[in-house]
Amino acid sequence: MSDWPHRGAFPHQHGDARGLLERIEAQLRERIDEAVEMAALKLMVDARARTGRAAPESTSVADRAEFESTSRALLARLRERFLAELPDELRPRYEQAETAVADEGARPLAGQVFLARRLPDYWQRFERYQQEDAQERLADATRPGGWIRRVLGQS
Repeated sequence: MSDWPHRGAFPHQHGDARGLLERIEAQLRERIDEAVEMAALKLMVDARARTGRAAPESTSVADRAEFESTSRALLARLRERFLAELPDELRPRYEQAETAVADEGARPLAGQVFLARRLPDYWQRFERYQQEDAQERLADATRPGGWIRRVLGQS
Protein backbone atom coordinates (compact mmCIF):
# COMPACT_ATOMS: atom_id res chain seq x y z
CA MET A 1 0.00 0.00 0.00
CA SER A 2 1.39 3.37 -0.98
CA ASP A 3 1.70 6.12 1.57
CA TRP A 4 -0.57 9.21 1.30
CA PRO A 5 1.63 12.09 0.06
CA HIS A 6 0.20 14.64 2.54
CA ARG A 7 0.41 14.42 6.28
CA GLY A 8 -2.27 15.68 8.63
CA ALA A 9 -5.92 15.16 9.41
CA PHE A 10 -7.20 17.22 6.51
CA PRO A 11 -5.17 16.48 3.38
CA HIS A 12 -7.62 18.42 1.18
CA GLN A 13 -6.35 21.63 2.80
CA HIS A 14 -2.71 21.16 1.86
CA GLY A 15 -1.62 23.69 -0.68
CA ASP A 16 -4.39 26.10 0.31
CA ALA A 17 -2.63 29.27 1.37
CA ARG A 18 -5.73 30.70 3.03
CA GLY A 19 -6.09 30.64 6.77
CA LEU A 20 -8.84 28.77 8.59
CA LEU A 21 -11.19 31.76 8.81
CA GLU A 22 -10.80 32.49 5.10
CA ARG A 23 -11.56 28.86 4.24
CA ILE A 24 -14.64 28.90 6.49
CA GLU A 25 -15.86 32.11 4.83
CA ALA A 26 -15.32 30.62 1.37
CA GLN A 27 -17.13 27.39 2.28
CA LEU A 28 -20.06 29.32 3.76
CA ARG A 29 -20.23 31.53 0.67
CA GLU A 30 -20.27 28.47 -1.60
CA ARG A 31 -22.92 26.71 0.48
CA ILE A 32 -25.19 29.76 0.65
CA ASP A 33 -24.73 30.47 -3.06
CA GLU A 34 -25.60 26.86 -3.82
CA ALA A 35 -28.69 26.98 -1.57
CA VAL A 36 -29.91 30.19 -3.23
CA GLU A 37 -29.35 28.75 -6.70
CA MET A 38 -31.20 25.53 -5.87
CA ALA A 39 -34.12 27.48 -4.38
CA ALA A 40 -34.25 29.80 -7.41
CA LEU A 41 -34.19 26.88 -9.84
CA LYS A 42 -36.94 25.06 -7.95
CA LEU A 43 -39.02 28.25 -7.90
CA MET A 44 -38.57 28.67 -11.67
CA VAL A 45 -39.52 25.06 -12.36
CA ASP A 46 -42.55 25.18 -10.07
CA ALA A 47 -43.74 28.54 -11.41
CA ARG A 48 -43.43 27.34 -14.98
CA ALA A 49 -45.30 24.16 -14.17
CA ARG A 50 -48.14 26.19 -12.66
CA THR A 51 -48.40 28.42 -15.70
CA GLY A 52 -47.99 25.63 -18.25
CA ARG A 53 -44.60 26.77 -19.50
CA ALA A 54 -41.74 24.44 -20.36
CA ALA A 55 -39.07 23.72 -17.78
CA PRO A 56 -35.93 25.87 -17.99
CA GLU A 57 -33.16 24.68 -20.29
CA SER A 58 -29.50 25.05 -19.44
CA THR A 59 -28.65 26.02 -23.04
CA SER A 60 -31.20 28.84 -23.22
CA VAL A 61 -29.78 32.33 -22.80
CA ALA A 62 -33.21 33.65 -21.77
CA ASP A 63 -33.65 30.89 -19.19
CA ARG A 64 -30.19 31.60 -17.81
CA ALA A 65 -30.99 35.30 -17.52
CA GLU A 66 -34.27 34.49 -15.76
CA PHE A 67 -32.43 32.14 -13.40
CA GLU A 68 -29.86 34.80 -12.51
CA SER A 69 -32.60 37.38 -11.99
CA THR A 70 -34.55 34.97 -9.80
CA SER A 71 -31.44 34.23 -7.73
CA ARG A 72 -30.68 37.94 -7.23
CA ALA A 73 -34.30 38.66 -6.32
CA LEU A 74 -34.30 35.82 -3.78
CA LEU A 75 -31.11 37.14 -2.17
CA ALA A 76 -32.68 40.61 -1.95
CA ARG A 77 -35.82 39.23 -0.31
CA LEU A 78 -33.77 37.12 2.12
CA ARG A 79 -31.81 40.24 3.02
CA GLU A 80 -35.04 42.12 3.78
CA ARG A 81 -36.39 39.31 5.95
CA PHE A 82 -33.18 38.84 7.92
CA LEU A 83 -32.69 42.58 8.45
CA ALA A 84 -36.24 42.94 9.74
CA GLU A 85 -35.34 40.65 12.65
CA LEU A 86 -31.65 41.52 13.06
CA PRO A 87 -30.71 42.91 16.50
CA ASP A 88 -29.72 46.58 16.39
CA GLU A 89 -26.20 45.84 17.66
CA LEU A 90 -25.46 43.65 14.60
CA ARG A 91 -26.71 46.07 11.95
CA PRO A 92 -23.56 48.22 11.63
CA ARG A 93 -21.36 45.13 11.40
CA TYR A 94 -23.73 43.61 8.83
CA GLU A 95 -23.59 46.75 6.70
CA GLN A 96 -19.81 46.81 7.06
CA ALA A 97 -19.60 43.19 5.85
CA GLU A 98 -21.61 44.08 2.76
CA THR A 99 -19.79 47.29 1.91
CA ALA A 100 -16.38 45.68 2.42
CA VAL A 101 -16.96 43.74 -0.82
CA ALA A 102 -15.95 45.74 -3.88
CA ASP A 103 -18.25 43.89 -6.29
CA GLU A 104 -21.73 45.31 -5.71
CA GLY A 105 -23.33 42.12 -7.06
CA ALA A 106 -21.52 40.03 -4.43
CA ARG A 107 -22.58 42.22 -1.50
CA PRO A 108 -25.87 40.42 -0.72
CA LEU A 109 -24.01 37.12 -0.55
CA ALA A 110 -21.38 38.66 1.75
CA GLY A 111 -24.19 39.82 4.01
CA GLN A 112 -25.61 36.30 4.13
CA VAL A 113 -22.19 34.91 5.04
CA PHE A 114 -21.99 37.43 7.88
CA LEU A 115 -25.42 36.35 9.12
CA ALA A 116 -24.57 32.64 8.86
CA ARG A 117 -21.55 33.20 11.09
CA ARG A 118 -23.44 35.29 13.67
CA LEU A 119 -26.91 33.74 13.90
CA PRO A 120 -27.07 30.25 15.44
CA ASP A 121 -30.38 29.57 13.69
CA TYR A 122 -29.35 31.01 10.33
CA TRP A 123 -30.14 27.91 8.26
CA GLN A 124 -33.51 27.38 9.91
CA ARG A 125 -34.43 30.99 9.16
CA PHE A 126 -33.05 30.71 5.64
CA GLU A 127 -35.28 27.69 4.97
CA ARG A 128 -38.35 29.31 6.51
CA TYR A 129 -37.89 32.63 4.68
CA GLN A 130 -37.14 30.90 1.39
CA GLN A 131 -40.19 28.63 1.65
CA GLU A 132 -42.50 31.50 2.60
CA ASP A 133 -41.13 33.53 -0.28
CA ALA A 134 -41.61 30.64 -2.72
CA GLN A 135 -45.24 30.24 -1.63
CA GLU A 136 -45.86 33.96 -2.20
CA ARG A 137 -44.13 33.93 -5.59
CA LEU A 138 -45.95 30.82 -6.76
CA ALA A 139 -49.31 32.27 -5.76
CA ASP A 140 -48.37 35.48 -7.58
CA ALA A 141 -47.14 33.58 -10.67
CA THR A 142 -50.64 32.45 -11.59
CA ARG A 143 -52.17 35.94 -11.35
CA PRO A 144 -52.23 38.20 -14.40
CA GLY A 145 -49.20 40.48 -14.25
CA GLY A 146 -47.67 38.17 -11.63
CA TRP A 147 -44.12 37.88 -10.40
CA ILE A 148 -42.72 35.75 -13.24
CA ARG A 149 -44.07 38.20 -15.81
CA ARG A 150 -42.47 41.11 -13.94
CA VAL A 151 -39.12 39.27 -13.73
CA LEU A 152 -39.25 38.67 -17.47
CA GLY A 153 -40.31 42.26 -18.14
CA GLN A 154 -43.66 41.13 -19.52
CA SER A 155 -45.96 43.26 -17.33
